[in-house]
Amino acid sequence: MTTLKNAWFIVRSDFRGDRLKLLWALLFAVVFMGYMAALAGMVLDDAMDRGEGRLLSDVLLVTIISMLGITFSRRNMKYLADDTYTRMLVYMRSLPVPAEVILCKRKLNTLFAFILNSTLYFGLIYTIGANIRSELPVSAYLAFALTWIGCGLVIAGIYILIEFSFSGKAYFLIMIIVMFLAIGIAGLVYLAGGNLLLASVTVSKEWGLLSPLMWGSLLLGIVSVQLFSRWTIHRLKSRDLV
Repeated sequence: MTTLKNAWFIVRSDFRGDRLKLLWALLFAVVFMGYMAALAGMVLDDAMDRGEGRLLSDVLLVTIISMLGITFSRRNMKYLADDTYTRMLVYMRSLPVPAEVILCKRKLNTLFAFILNSTLYFGLIYTIGANIRSELPVSAYLAFALTWIGCGLVIAGIYILIEFSFSGKAYFLIMIIVMFLAIGIAGLVYLAGGNLLLASVTVSKEWGLLSPLMWGSLLLGIVSVQLFSRWTIHRLKSRDLV
């Protein structure tokens, strides 16, 4: 509990100290997620209506889901050129802050990013997609969204580890690899005659908030974040930042 309080104090101090950064992050998230939701909404709606673009619908889903835990700020987006994550870690190491607090702060940032990005993304898709609204009542759509949020949490656990373990360039390379692996899985499912979108829609429509797929993905996501967090703690304590 003390670790959580200290991490929350640091996060709150960051927001209070730079309100402009928070505003930019909100605006960037609205613009980016708004654009992606508009694109995905049309493709998903078309896939559910006429069955067209099923592979594209899956590729869009797995690609965007992998980004839900990312905070879209100017500082974070400069990680490739300025290695901002390593610089932040160097700064945090200079303070009397335990590794557990640093990690907890990162997990809180991930939680806030998921709340903001998921609300914008899935909310706009439901607003745009007439066929989605007709197929899925609110409770079923919530189950659908939570199913994919659970998948996003699985990837978020990986990102937390590599963010604290590697340089900005290596982080970018691993992100690309993870994204291509996710797209590859969607392609294999398509070649096997399946479709991730329609499968998740069918289960969500049939089970609603009792969906075993939803609870399974959320549980897997939470386990992923916790397991990778333990590994990250080890890396935080042993990584040489010089």
